[in-house]
Amino acid sequence: MSVHDSSDHPLDHPIWTALTTTQRALAEGDARVRRYPTEMTPFADMPDLSAENFAALAALMSPKDIAVLFTPEAVKAPAEFKVVLADTGEQMIGTPVETPTNGVDIVTLGVGDVPAMLELTALTRPGPFSPRTHELGTFLGIRVDGQLVAMAGERMKPAQYTEMTAVCVHPSHRGRGYGQMLLGAVARQIVARDEIPFLHVFTSNHSAIALYQRQGMEIRRRLHVTVLKKAD
Repeated sequence: MSVHDSSDHPLDHPIWTALTTTQRALAEGDARVRRYPTEMTPFADMPDLSAENFAALAALMSPKDIAVLFTPEAVKAPAEFKVVLADTGEQMIGTPVETPTNGVDIVTLGVGDVPAMLELTALTRPGPFSPRTHELGTFLGIRVDGQLVAMAGERMKPAQYTEMTAVCVHPSHRGRGYGQMLLGAVARQIVARDEIPFLHVFTSNHSAIALYQRQGMEIRRRLHVTVLKKAD
């Protein structure tokens, strides 16, 4: 029996839902497994955690690829995979309160900003960010003296929901509210499309969870985050 039962909430399996609804045109794979193009994000999912579906996932992956799964239950991977990470994350939902920008210019980022976006995410490590991640949705940023010092954007789009992602601020520019400004701005553009904002944060990141809660977001549920590679 499929774990993607009709009674499931769309966000219980956000990757599968996104790749079978709003972002299905991006999906690689078939009915047994779907994933985003690896140059966008390493996210993948299956209709259930059967051996057949894991074999289909392995067939999609090159030796250097990773697959990131977000699942309601813990993943027990077969022998052809190595578990790189097994953790949990909180799925939070809601519209963050609007934060005054106090004269700070928020700009829309594009392909010309990719090197700066990759540099900032490599420094701050907000989660997977690849050369084409920006194509998944609108990304906004703040520059200081020409340098990109903060950014946030959109990633998964399961049904009527849109995930906010890559919320990061350069260490030299923290404490100025840039993250809150960008999170609020991204959320407003999502709501303007009659969609519902949500995000994921590791369970251990208590400070970020507390910040999002202060901004009006609520924890919806806990998901298991599993990163897999093909075994040598």
